[in-house]
Amino acid sequence: QNEKELQGVVKQQEEKMLQLIDKSGEVTRLKGEVSQLKRSLQRAETEAKVLWEEMRGQEPKVDAAYVQERVLLRQEVDKLRLLLLEKEDENLLLSEKY
Repeated sequence: QNEKELQGVVKQQEEKMLQLIDKSGEVTRLKGEVSQLKRSLQRAETEAKVLWEEMRGQEPKVDAAYVQERVLLRQEVDKLRLLLLEKEDENLLLSEKY
Protein backbone atom coordinates (compact mmCIF):
# COMPACT_ATOMS: atom_id res chain seq x y z
CA GLN A 1 0.00 0.00 0.00
CA ASN A 2 2.71 2.48 1.04
CA GLU A 3 4.81 1.51 -1.94
CA LYS A 4 1.90 2.22 -4.32
CA GLU A 5 1.32 5.59 -2.65
CA LEU A 6 5.01 6.45 -2.97
CA GLN A 7 5.00 5.44 -6.63
CA GLY A 8 1.97 7.68 -7.17
CA VAL A 9 3.68 10.61 -5.45
CA VAL A 10 6.89 10.04 -7.43
CA LYS A 11 4.91 9.91 -10.67
CA GLN A 12 3.15 13.19 -9.80
CA GLN A 13 6.47 14.83 -9.00
CA GLU A 14 7.95 13.63 -12.31
CA GLU A 15 4.96 15.07 -14.19
CA LYS A 16 5.33 18.39 -12.38
CA MET A 17 9.06 18.48 -13.20
CA LEU A 18 8.35 17.79 -16.88
CA GLN A 19 5.79 20.60 -16.92
CA LEU A 20 8.32 22.97 -15.33
CA ILE A 21 10.96 21.96 -17.86
CA ASP A 22 8.51 22.63 -20.70
CA LYS A 23 7.63 26.03 -19.24
CA SER A 24 11.30 26.83 -18.74
CA GLY A 25 12.02 26.03 -22.39
CA GLU A 26 9.14 28.23 -23.46
CA VAL A 27 10.40 31.09 -21.29
CA THR A 28 13.90 30.72 -22.75
CA ARG A 29 12.49 30.74 -26.29
CA LEU A 30 10.39 33.83 -25.53
CA LYS A 31 13.38 35.62 -24.00
CA GLY A 32 15.32 34.93 -27.20
CA GLU A 33 12.46 36.31 -29.26
CA VAL A 34 12.26 39.44 -27.11
CA SER A 35 16.00 39.94 -27.45
CA GLN A 36 15.81 39.60 -31.22
CA LEU A 37 12.90 42.05 -31.37
CA LYS A 38 14.83 44.54 -29.23
CA ARG A 39 17.78 44.34 -31.63
CA SER A 40 15.47 44.85 -34.61
CA LEU A 41 13.84 47.81 -32.92
CA GLN A 42 17.21 49.32 -32.09
CA ARG A 43 18.34 48.86 -35.71
CA ALA A 44 15.18 50.55 -37.00
CA GLU A 45 15.51 53.41 -34.52
CA THR A 46 19.11 53.93 -35.55
CA GLU A 47 18.18 54.06 -39.22
CA ALA A 48 15.38 56.49 -38.47
CA LYS A 49 17.73 58.77 -36.48
CA VAL A 50 20.30 58.90 -39.25
CA LEU A 51 17.72 59.46 -41.97
CA TRP A 52 16.06 62.20 -39.93
CA GLU A 53 19.40 63.94 -39.38
CA GLU A 54 20.24 63.71 -43.06
CA MET A 55 16.87 64.96 -44.22
CA ARG A 56 16.94 67.84 -41.77
CA GLY A 57 20.46 69.07 -42.40
CA GLN A 58 21.32 68.30 -46.02
CA GLU A 59 20.51 69.46 -49.49
CA PRO A 60 17.61 67.76 -51.30
CA LYS A 61 19.94 65.29 -53.03
CA VAL A 62 21.43 62.97 -50.41
CA ASP A 63 23.82 60.23 -51.47
CA ALA A 64 22.28 56.85 -50.52
CA ALA A 65 25.69 55.24 -49.96
CA TYR A 66 26.63 58.01 -47.54
CA VAL A 67 23.39 57.57 -45.62
CA GLN A 68 23.89 53.79 -45.50
CA GLU A 69 27.42 54.26 -44.18
CA ARG A 70 26.12 56.62 -41.49
CA VAL A 71 23.47 54.06 -40.53
CA LEU A 72 26.08 51.32 -40.22
CA LEU A 73 28.38 53.54 -38.17
CA ARG A 74 25.53 54.52 -35.86
CA GLN A 75 24.61 50.85 -35.44
CA GLU A 76 28.19 50.06 -34.47
CA VAL A 77 28.24 52.90 -31.94
CA ASP A 78 24.93 51.71 -30.45
CA LYS A 79 26.23 48.14 -30.31
CA LEU A 80 29.40 49.26 -28.54
CA ARG A 81 27.37 51.34 -26.07
CA LEU A 82 25.23 48.29 -25.31
CA LEU A 83 28.31 46.12 -24.79
CA LEU A 84 29.79 48.74 -22.48
CA LEU A 85 26.60 48.85 -20.41
CA GLU A 86 26.49 45.05 -20.21
CA LYS A 87 30.11 44.93 -19.05
CA GLU A 88 29.47 47.64 -16.48
CA ASP A 89 26.49 45.65 -15.19
CA GLU A 90 28.61 42.49 -15.02
CA ASN A 91 31.35 44.35 -13.14
CA LEU A 92 28.81 45.79 -10.73
CA LEU A 93 27.35 42.33 -10.06
CA LEU A 94 30.81 40.88 -9.52
CA SER A 95 31.83 43.67 -7.19
CA GLU A 96 28.61 43.20 -5.20
CA LYS A 97 29.21 39.45 -5.08
CA TYR A 98 32.76 39.78 -3.77
